[in-house]
Amino acid sequence: MIYEDIETASRDEIRAVQNERLRETVRNAYENVDYYREELDEAGVSPEDIETVDDIHKLPFTTKEDFRAEYPDGLFAVDDEEIRRIHASSGTTGKPKIVSYTEKDLDVWSDAVARSLAAGGVEPGDTVQNAYGYGLFTGGLGLHYGVEKLGATVIPIGGGGTQRQVEMLQDLESDAISCTPSYALYLAETAEEMGVDVKDLPLSTVIFGAEPCTEPMREEIEERLDVNGIDIYGLSEIVGPGVSNECHEAQDGLHLWEDRFYPEVVDPETGEPLPEGEEGELVLTTLSKEALPVLRYRTGDLTTLNYEECECGRTMVRMDNVTGRADDLLIVRGVNLYPSEIEDVVLEFDEVAPYYRIDLDRENNLDTIEVTVELVDDFDGDVDELHDRILTRLENVLSFTPDVLTLAEYGTIERTEVGKVQRVFDHR
Repeated sequence: MIYEDIETASRDEIRAVQNERLRETVRNAYENVDYYREELDEAGVSPEDIETVDDIHKLPFTTKEDFRAEYPDGLFAVDDEEIRRIHASSGTTGKPKIVSYTEKDLDVWSDAVARSLAAGGVEPGDTVQNAYGYGLFTGGLGLHYGVEKLGATVIPIGGGGTQRQVEMLQDLESDAISCTPSYALYLAETAEEMGVDVKDLPLSTVIFGAEPCTEPMREEIEERLDVNGIDIYGLSEIVGPGVSNECHEAQDGLHLWEDRFYPEVVDPETGEPLPEGEEGELVLTTLSKEALPVLRYRTGDLTTLNYEECECGRTMVRMDNVTGRADDLLIVRGVNLYPSEIEDVVLEFDEVAPYYRIDLDRENNLDTIEVTVELVDDFDGDVDELHDRILTRLENVLSFTPDVLTLAEYGTIERTEVGKVQRVFDHR
């Protein structure tokens, strides 16, 4: 379902919209945000220097450190009386990143989420069980108002209470549920423990986001719940959920709504732009935000961009599923490693469950790494033989061999009902 005509517009039409909105955004930031005025002046750039998106490289980057340095409202571009809502990032360290919205911002956000849900296969009249947390986190209310804008019914159940979630899926016959990918798997586990066959329910779609999801994990979600697993992407600093979304027709990358958010991919080390199709760090510029215009925000998320028209008919650029972050990079004995690389390998094996953890330590000034993986619940094979096969595969694919590989019984690794799952524990 195409929600708005701009989704299938020509590249020239999209570019014209981007050019106009970028000029307005830069002017808004320069005239109303002291931080940006100082940064642009220092860079010798004025709003008049930004005529098209081809000029965007002249603008300085914005980082999460800038948000924290300007805490709480140093990046706001409007007066308090114009603000209708404030959210904050989940910030695990230091001050959270505070974000604000005008009435128009909230309308734009709701439209972006509605567009995302429609692309994911949710239709007006469907019932969506929203299992994201409500509160300062943008996921809960962001999805909530998008569902309503689409003309669907929202069940604002929030995170946790998993047995109740299963009961609501049964009793209210929800068509879709929105949650993190790790929670979708926990939901499947809980349903099995309750004796409920989720595959018998009307549930057809899981809209998952807020944490990386590799293809093996998506396949596990789709198999265990008998659904389409649709990836939604967003971040508080830009707007919240609804920056991009997979279409259910192709599930081949996330359509990034580039009439609202202009994307670039840069080298994580140098900040230099990378050509189409090359993996790097996603950089986003808001094109419609009034209360909080953001210029060239370094998301830290690693992805690629694909401008080919999708089989669904949408012409909006597609970003690859984010499976890692530039700041998730682990350096072990001088070797670069992303946790997603380990996940990709271990989840190749049908004998293991999609639960793992990575423990980093240091012994006698030498880095060590231990990988713990759960066996499936009904495993009845030879543990030693499976251990050797997984270890050999890790040795062949990765640049080093884990010091310890542990195959644990099903249910050993801690689950989470609320929030993002933690996979890496660095004890160094």
